Amino acid sequence: MAKTIMVQGTCSNAGKSVMAAALCRIFRQDGYRAAPFKAQNMALNSFVTADGLEMGRAQAMQAEAAGILPDVRMNPILLKPASDTGSQVIVNGRVTGNRSAWEYWAERQALRPVVWEAFHSLAAEYDVIVIEGAGSPAEINLKRGDFVNMGLAEMVDAPVVLVGDIDRGGVFASLYGTVKLLEPGEQARIRGLIINKFRGDLEILRPGLTRLEELTGKPVLGVVPYASLDLDEEDSLSERLDVRAAEGLLDIVVIRLPHLSNFTDFNVFSRIPGVGVRYVSRPSQLGCADLVVLPGTKSTLADLRWLRESGMEAKIMQLHAGGTPVVGICGGYQMLGQRLHDPEGHEGGGEMRGLGLLPVETVFRGEKLTMQARGELLPQSGFFCGLSGAKTQGYEIHMGETVLSCGAQPFQKLYRSGGPVLDGCVSGHVFGTYQHGVFDQADLAERLTGLLAARRGLTLDPVQVDPAQDREAQYGRLAEIVRGALDMEYIYRILERKG
Repeated sequence: MAKTIMVQGTCSNAGKSVMAAALCRIFRQDGYRAAPFKAQNMALNSFVTADGLEMGRAQAMQAEAAGILPDVRMNPILLKPASDTGSQVIVNGRVTGNRSAWEYWAERQALRPVVWEAFHSLAAEYDVIVIEGAGSPAEINLKRGDFVNMGLAEMVDAPVVLVGDIDRGGVFASLYGTVKLLEPGEQARIRGLIINKFRGDLEILRPGLTRLEELTGKPVLGVVPYASLDLDEEDSLSERLDVRAAEGLLDIVVIRLPHLSNFTDFNVFSRIPGVGVRYVSRPSQLGCADLVVLPGTKSTLADLRWLRESGMEAKIMQLHAGGTPVVGICGGYQMLGQRLHDPEGHEGGGEMRGLGLLPVETVFRGEKLTMQARGELLPQSGFFCGLSGAKTQGYEIHMGETVLSCGAQPFQKLYRSGGPVLDGCVSGHVFGTYQHGVFDQADLAERLTGLLAARRGLTLDPVQVDPAQDREAQYGRLAEIVRGALDMEYIYRILERKG
């Protein structure tokens, strides 16, 4: 049976996901077979495994850090918010339906055996399981029946390290308060504290560390410095979504939809020198974008309505009329069509007019398609001519079925496990596709930015971006930073139940 260590945080975005990824990489470097685990994840940023199962992208990232393939057992329960009060519930990679917050709360104890089975199945195959908590263990209104934070730690008898984010302020209060709001037995599970995202002189901080240890009775295992790392974040708290000003010759603007999903589809552009990526939520922020992207969304019709009522649609149409290329991914692709139909009420029912930039119509169906697929762009004409033949690799997560009008031009050919199919649509300087990660192979991203630069009379320095190699370098840097900041000898004592 695997040894365990659990990373909990004082709040969301304290750095649990990244700290867990760092430990996965460090244990791998030290010769252990490590795997991540998070019982329940709430995020719109998901991943599809090789066998077509959906899981949280943070655990896929942690698996990559550990040098193993993502496995749905690493995240047996995924909640994808569909509204302010409800979520789509995904168990062991498959959709089980939508639940309001109260309905899920009332039914969730039935999922405890699912968590137990997934964890023990993984633990039988690996040396170390790095468990990530969710939110904060001190959310005392949610403690009854918990199997995500301290409840899970007790279920699997895991020692806990508690992470606090100093960058947002109040880290001493948040660490102390979290510890003291826990029951004595839960407090005893916490073996050490970690302060994350520190900027400044450590010597100035040191007196506070000493006092914190005195007040909590817990050792501070280290202070991890703030570092700008290009990793796949979990949810809408990602710092990259707050970027408002372009920092490059080219300005790629992604519409920050209310139910934005899989925003990591566009991370590759930020790795190309001379290219800036911004996420905007108001028409005035669009400016003179070189490319407008409508990303994926969990609620296409609701977000299309927001696009229209906010004035964003009018601004996008104005830019398109001026020659600005527009791209749609998944839900964004559906919005670019003529009409969207929801006869079975999966998104509230009825139908809506799309932006009308692509000659397609979408009908929402009950069955959700989740699968990986590689692709090859079909011969293109006009503005996108230079993209012809580009190779893609990604995955699909959608419930809509999109039909092209007679004579419409598909975007690419996808090679799925069941055989080749046509995907997406292109018309003039607009294209849409269902494929998430379509730019991740870098070839398409580099060709597209080259076309955008040529349109402006610019030339970007030719740089061959290897996303896989770049991610490996990021994991290596993360492990180096965390290993240097933490008392790893004590971490191993915790792992061996000696600390």
